[in-house]
Amino acid sequence: MNKQAFYPFEIKYQETDWFLFIMAVDNSKNISRWYFGGIASMQAACCTHPLDLLKVHLQTAGAEKTSLLKTTVNIVKNQGVLALYSGLSASLLRQLTYSTTRFGIYDTAKKYVSPNGEHISFFQRVGMAAGAGFCGGIVGTPGDMINVRMQNDIKLPIDQRRNYKHAIDGLIQVARSEGIFKLFNGAEWAASRAVLVTVGQLCFYDVIKAKLLDTPYFEDNLTLHFTSSLGAGTIATMMTQPLDVLKTRAMNAKPGEFNGALGLVTFTAKQGPQAFFKGFIPAFVRLGPHTILTFIFLEQLRLNFGVNPLAIQ
Repeated sequence: MNKQAFYPFEIKYQETDWFLFIMAVDNSKNISRWYFGGIASMQAACCTHPLDLLKVHLQTAGAEKTSLLKTTVNIVKNQGVLALYSGLSASLLRQLTYSTTRFGIYDTAKKYVSPNGEHISFFQRVGMAAGAGFCGGIVGTPGDMINVRMQNDIKLPIDQRRNYKHAIDGLIQVARSEGIFKLFNGAEWAASRAVLVTVGQLCFYDVIKAKLLDTPYFEDNLTLHFTSSLGAGTIATMMTQPLDVLKTRAMNAKPGEFNGALGLVTFTAKQGPQAFFKGFIPAFVRLGPHTILTFIFLEQLRLNFGVNPLAIQ
């Protein structure tokens, strides 16, 4: 347990030419630095990457029937346990670009709208989260595409594998062989999904957290952070699953495989409505823990290394 949950105040000293000020600073009021979201998301990705890999395998399975357990057993049996971490470098690159951008924009926007702690309405939060998510989705598309390809590589025949050594190698190979614009293949799906997932995660986390703090049962501690992030992760998964399926298929598609976005939607729809929710269970299992871990790490970064607006600098 963080010591600040029990000792939320510390003594600060500030000396001037005339006086020595002694003040108590409330650490529980620390605010995040703009880049904390990216760091927290990368930490969470290290824990949840195997679940993300399984989700990608299920979403790109096509018409064949498979399951989370069957997919896991096949990967471990044929490739080994470490294969569950295939593409980890790309996953970290994606979080470094995607999550740093969306968290940074959202937090900066909140500070602009509410510089002195003024109330922020729900619709203002939705608008800020949507804009931040859109920007993050575009910036993170190259890393996201390499992530999908590296995770999907291990189930392809040896002669069809792309064999990227790491995320940067993947970016270079795609730019050289397919053109730099190919790195943004599926950007429309990534941006659309990012809008929904950012609203579901960041906006609803803030809303749920604020509502729980209004009750006498919660304080700004690990229990609050866990409960709020669990609710936000559940909402985000429900909102984003269909777009997540389309985004994954678009990024993994061969050149000319689908005739634009409409062709991809039509192809997926022909497999039945359930095709839009392929991998829903691993998506929830992955996004739920990822959301929880991200906000727990983020809150710990805020409490321990955040900026205190009351402190004298």
